[in-house]
Amino acid sequence: MTFEELGLSPNTLRAVAESGYTEPTPIQAGAIPKVLQRQDVLGIAQTGTGKTASFTLPMMDILSQGRAKARMPRSMIIEPTRELAAQVAENFEKYSKYHRLSMALLIGGVSFGDQDKKLMQGVDVLIATPGRLLDQYDRGKILMSGVQLLVVDEADRMLDMGFMPDIERIFKMTPFTRQTLFFSATMPAEIQRIVDTFLHQPARVEVARQATAAKTVSQFLLSLPRNDPKAKRAALRDILVKEKLKNAILFCNRKKDVDVVAKSLSRHGINAAPIHGDLNQSIRTETLAKFKAGDIRILVASDVAARGLDIPDVSHVLNYDVPFHAEDYVHRIGRTGRAGKKGISITISTPIDHKALAAIVEMLGKEIPEYHLSDAPKPSATKPVKSTEPKPKSESGRKTRRTRAPKQEPVQQDTKPAKAKTQTATGSPFGDHMPDFFSKD
Repeated sequence: MTFEELGLSPNTLRAVAESGYTEPTPIQAGAIPKVLQRQDVLGIAQTGTGKTASFTLPMMDILSQGRAKARMPRSMIIEPTRELAAQVAENFEKYSKYHRLSMALLIGGVSFGDQDKKLMQGVDVLIATPGRLLDQYDRGKILMSGVQLLVVDEADRMLDMGFMPDIERIFKMTPFTRQTLFFSATMPAEIQRIVDTFLHQPARVEVARQATAAKTVSQFLLSLPRNDPKAKRAALRDILVKEKLKNAILFCNRKKDVDVVAKSLSRHGINAAPIHGDLNQSIRTETLAKFKAGDIRILVASDVAARGLDIPDVSHVLNYDVPFHAEDYVHRIGRTGRAGKKGISITISTPIDHKALAAIVEMLGKEIPEYHLSDAPKPSATKPVKSTEPKPKSESGRKTRRTRAPKQEPVQQDTKPAKAKTQTATGSPFGDHMPDFFSKD
């Protein structure tokens, strides 16, 4: 199937062709004709399936006739995070260049002044996060009575982030006659309730969840023997030294760990920066821009912050934490190995990850190959290795005091002395930082 067969206008097709796309993805092929027929649509698809174009492309054709009034947007796209909203705005600008449509982006971290000015001029498409949209509504800057088309994207993430009350409020403030496009990767009971309440006989377009990783991604697993955060960070640094990677997205399960790991890497002279929802919007935008430009080599991210972001040409994906859900593993490593290029994913696991790791292996249908650090540069050991052997106990369970043997002439011992680990900084991707690379944590 081609885009021409979907019923899109010549102006939209021209922009799509100039973007280099020739065939629609399954979600686009299923959703676009339904949207153009003015049906409500329930799209069940993960990020990375092309779902953004499945609603932006037909929206432009629907809105090509008519004109927006002051403070009354003709359509609204609701996204859970600022980054996703900004990315949808970028896509809209790219595909709408042959349409005369106005657009405004309402996200936190941006002054109200510029947003107020655009709203007063009237906008055809309003792209917003729930919080900022309702802020502007409460300030009297937006009237939702003119909304013809409402898009709710990443609904399950909205639920996870506690936005469902806001979404319900937005639904209730828009006209009953609106067309609704509702997208979610999963369909928990609460999401189904929202669909049953606010959508009108929606056409269901479902894309099967990706259960296998792309063949262009080489997967590896580094298993650590104990749950030791310090040892885990040291292992991560070993990986970075061995791989000599071009760039990488490093995933952590928790926002606090994103900060801890990013700071630890920076202290060791590694060019890394964090991105998560608690950071100021201007910082997040700047960080993403620097990573895309190559000024930042390692982007330490949470799943929510990174979801939906289009970052091309990533050489490595590193899972500092094994994801809680098996599907998130496939989604994470899908950040590399795109457009026919080869990529590498390395996951660090500890004993507490046993269940999550087993679920991933079951979903993949195969074991993840073991990652070996044996040929990675090792830190030099100038201090004697401390024995981890427990002190002997008496039969009663109390610790006994070791007795010191009388001095004897030196004899050959049965056990081998601990080998000193050596390291050479030659060829290191981190340059002059290598001498004290492993001296801090």
